[in-house]
Amino acid sequence: MSARLAVIRPGAGVAAQDFGRSGFRALGVPLSGALDPLLLAAANALAGAPDDSAGLEILLAGPELRVEQEALRIGLAGDLSGILTRASGARENIPSWRGMILREGDTLALRLGRGPAYLGFSDGLDLPQVLGARATFLRAGFGGLEGRALQAGDTLSCGVAAAGDFSAPPLQHMPGPIRFISGPQADHFTAEALALFATAKWRAGADSDRMGLRLSGPRLTHSARGANIVSDGATPGAIQVPGDGQPIVLRADCQTSGGYAKIGCAISADLPRLAHIAPGDIVTFAPVDHADAAAARSRTRENFARWRREIAPLDGWDPEKLWSENLISGAISGQ
Repeated sequence: MSARLAVIRPGAGVAAQDFGRSGFRALGVPLSGALDPLLLAAANALAGAPDDSAGLEILLAGPELRVEQEALRIGLAGDLSGILTRASGARENIPSWRGMILREGDTLALRLGRGPAYLGFSDGLDLPQVLGARATFLRAGFGGLEGRALQAGDTLSCGVAAAGDFSAPPLQHMPGPIRFISGPQADHFTAEALALFATAKWRAGADSDRMGLRLSGPRLTHSARGANIVSDGATPGAIQVPGDGQPIVLRADCQTSGGYAKIGCAISADLPRLAHIAPGDIVTFAPVDHADAAAARSRTRENFARWRREIAPLDGWDPEKLWSENLISGAISGQ
């Protein structure tokens, strides 16, 4: 038996995403998946689902959902809250960073502060896999819910959950410049341009989307080698600079190859941060080496593991969690 929800209002920019589909870039199929996989993993953890399960990515406005069958657990991660109307008519405000049980007849109206935010479901959304993933790729129209955004009248299915509400502190991304590794076409830029990219302030453009973050600022001058290259592989985080000298940072839905010179590539630890840069925001960059990038990736994993340990039940203390923690430091005596 599965739990089912009806979509009363679809919101805006709402689609099913998981961690994306890997292994198909040679066929021209982008990674897709969540713009911020860390927040999706957090929503899934609060919902009691595996980290890479499919959930809803909410970019512009939250949806309204009603439980039609059985009970389920949801998890809210990001700047996302809601108004829960129980089948009895009772209403309550639901803050973010919460795992909640919803039952038949309950209606949840979600409110987005700043996207993206994520809604996880017990056992993850039950959707067919396309090329090994449930992620929605809107440009090609496949994956997720028939390759499209959420619509009124859709039905969502997930696992059943009978009890257990949880809360956690917000999962915070590290502040500061977006870190990048120079190249692979650094020789297509003048020395002045290379220095300028790492010191200038860049403004995010309104024409940014899931495919790329377009930035405006001082013009980056290409060397005699020019802005164009023989098309080679492109990946999320790659920073292309076309002939106008304005950088484009590729995101999850980016093309698999491209013919613009790349001045650098954002490190994997900072890819989730790129998801939260909105039009008009100021972005700065800082160069790092491969050792720095590897260390940052390890810290990101450690921070998420630490955050997961902070998930706590709302209905009382959890003896298993209590006994698993080291609550006393230093030496003690039985005398």
